[in-house]
Amino acid sequence: MAEETIFSKIIRKEIPSDMLYQDDLVTAFRDINPAMPTHILIVPNDLIPTAADVEPEHELALGRLFTVARKLAEEAGIAEDGYRLIVNCKEHGRQDVFHLHMHLLGGAKHGPMLIKKPD
Repeated sequence: MAEETIFSKIIRKEIPSDMLYQDDLVTAFRDINPAMPTHILIVPNDLIPTAADVEPEHELALGRLFTVARKLAEEAGIAEDGYRLIVNCKEHGRQDVFHLHMHLLGGAKHGPMLIKKPD
């Protein structure tokens, strides 16, 4: 069984967040430490620790991450100029919270995908 995360508590509304969207499959809220003018986290409501833990039964929720990202990008006014969607996986992928989540980033021009080559 996966361990409880801060995102689980946000999904259940046990701790405050700037929630932008919630349905039976996913929840979206603003990142508390934004890296861009628009920085939204979209998470499946079921706790999936990492992308490496995805199973076929998660496909509906994972597809919903993308349709919600599109909706929120349009609402934020960043859809036309573009945005970046990021999913980090495990330590080397720089995943900080082990509850799979997608970052929706926009509102300014992004830099390169990788800042530097790995050591």
